[in-house]
Amino acid sequence: MEQKTEAAAKHFAALVEKQLARVERMKRDREFTDFSALPQVVIGICGGDGIGPVITREARRVLEYLLADEVKAGKVVFRMIDGLTIENRAAQGKSIPDDVMEQLKSCHVILKGPTTTPQAGGPLPNLESANVTMRRELDLFANVRPVKVPELGIDWAFFRENTEGSYTLGSQGLNIDEDLAFDFTVTTAGGTDRIARLAYDYAARNGKKRVSIVTKANIIKTTDGNFLRRCHEIGRQYPDITTDDWYIDIMTANLINEEIRSGFQVFILPNLYGDIITDEAAQIQGGVGTAGSANIGQHYAMFEAIHGSAPRLIEQGLGDYADPSSILRATVLLLSHIGRQAQAEKLERALDICSRAGRGKKATGSADGATCREFGDFVMETVAQL
Repeated sequence: MEQKTEAAAKHFAALVEKQLARVERMKRDREFTDFSALPQVVIGICGGDGIGPVITREARRVLEYLLADEVKAGKVVFRMIDGLTIENRAAQGKSIPDDVMEQLKSCHVILKGPTTTPQAGGPLPNLESANVTMRRELDLFANVRPVKVPELGIDWAFFRENTEGSYTLGSQGLNIDEDLAFDFTVTTAGGTDRIARLAYDYAARNGKKRVSIVTKANIIKTTDGNFLRRCHEIGRQYPDITTDDWYIDIMTANLINEEIRSGFQVFILPNLYGDIITDEAAQIQGGVGTAGSANIGQHYAMFEAIHGSAPRLIEQGLGDYADPSSILRATVLLLSHIGRQAQAEKLERALDICSRAGRGKKATGSADGATCREFGDFVMETVAQL
């Protein structure tokens, strides 16, 4: 038993050292890049796995159309980044191979298709999620997901902390023996402060009057408790905004409570809870295929669909029927983030129109709907008419 506890203590000490070093890096680097002020914006296009290349191709077409004048003037450059297929990652034994990471870091913003994460115990190497790796290495600390259903009075913005919580150490758990296993979660003052401030700044800029903090601080008292306390401290700096807090279990119920859900506006959540509850919110909007996601850092940003790589769709030979709506919604967020607000609003209006079309014009993931390419054409035609 003593040998096991010594090995566990050594493992945990190494994790603590890495996190302390990360805390010091956050303290040193407090500057934010103004993406809209860059003389040239480099946009990386990363297809990913499964249906990723199919849907990403349509998003690239739309981007190239909307930014054609800026590309011609040299203000926007596109770079295709291959190498995030599960086959390449498994062959190299890395969630993101070194050469691919270098390419990602050469871009300012990245439009990324979904990537497959191997399941523990499966035939593939037990690699960390490529998303988790990218968020950590590019320090993409904020996952921002808007959900809007105007006819239901829903206009929500979720700010999910991206680089801490349960996910950042999710591949670094410890099996003491066959009877005992540990995983780890982490919360830092600097990490919590910056996601909270981003959420409150968003609320202030957009006329929102309510921010809701979501944790399980009654049970996860240390990490969730610190997260809750520091969010409240930031909230006190915004006296015109009402702050309330909820436990994650009741908030999942609140989102389907028609009597109160329209009163919520902006949410701040640790990583795991944010992942779960934003999928629930997207389902209320019409499904995970209807929502995009922004991953924001101080010097990089990555935009993606919130669904997975849909390997079953590929296995069934239906990959060409994949719905690109989610990654096109992410493209709206990308355009807004780099200061191209007029193009972002035009694409968002076009997607709202196209989402209400009949089944023959919508990509449904089955052969009785439009193909991904056909839906992309429909979006392009609609954008051109606005």
